[in-house]
Amino acid sequence: MTPPNQNQPDYVLVGHVTRDVVGDGFVPGGTVTYGGLTALALGKRVAAVTSVGPDVDLAALFPDMSFRVRSARVTTTFENVYHDGHRQQWLRAVAGPLDACLIPGSWRAAPIVHLAPLAEEFGTDLVGAFPDCRLLGLTPQGWLRSWDADGFVRRSAWQDPEPALARCDAIVLSEEDVEGDWDLCTRWARVARLLVVTQGAKGCTIFQGGQRWEVPAFPAREVDATGAGDVFAAAFFISLLDGGDAVAAARYANCVASFAVEVLGAGGIPSPDVIGARFRAHEIVPVRR
Repeated sequence: MTPPNQNQPDYVLVGHVTRDVVGDGFVPGGTVTYGGLTALALGKRVAAVTSVGPDVDLAALFPDMSFRVRSARVTTTFENVYHDGHRQQWLRAVAGPLDACLIPGSWRAAPIVHLAPLAEEFGTDLVGAFPDCRLLGLTPQGWLRSWDADGFVRRSAWQDPEPALARCDAIVLSEEDVEGDWDLCTRWARVARLLVVTQGAKGCTIFQGGQRWEVPAFPAREVDATGAGDVFAAAFFISLLDGGDAVAAARYANCVASFAVEVLGAGGIPSPDVIGARFRAHEIVPVRR
């Protein structure tokens, strides 16, 4: 039996670490932040390919993660404003582009690779850069948004999505990403191997093999929903690879995400033991539609 490569991470993310405006200051954000910290909490060795400016010290923020970084003049910066549960978002700055040349060879064969575009920092061609990973996951929100001259973010059509949809093993997006367009989700589900649509406090909907499942959320006292979808995605990909059952993975990921909404920022993911206790304490029954 070949021993594991100790230089190879278990979970690789590709996308921008961001600065998220909070009051008069900033907190680290983006899928690399929320998803990476989730994977760490679940016991994985985590690495990320990203781009930041001199205002972000990745080693200080994420001492347990490995990085390949494209230096930039600025760090991608978002400002979120919530009204009655709906988010308005502004993109205040964008860091550098990402491409395959930044990715070490051993990282390309990591068990899980999570492509996480936020601001069109890379294109769909990158889905072909990881032929030897065991699970290629995608959260395509950065391909579903555009912004105007003032940075106001709005939904944008994803051009030619079918090749990426078909090539990825699992895709997670939010109902907000598609502005509730379930007809679009249904069309994409016919192409994708596995598509999950997160729905906040309602839980999520799974499309796989012509079947549709609704998986309710776990009870939580919501403080800050930012990043909950990224937490869900990381937990889902990890559970899916471990067990192979999409519905069971979604139940687990909903449980993990319930902790994320109960605190401000990205520090809300507890140990697997604490997660397991909440998971066992609530009977969450998926419904097949």
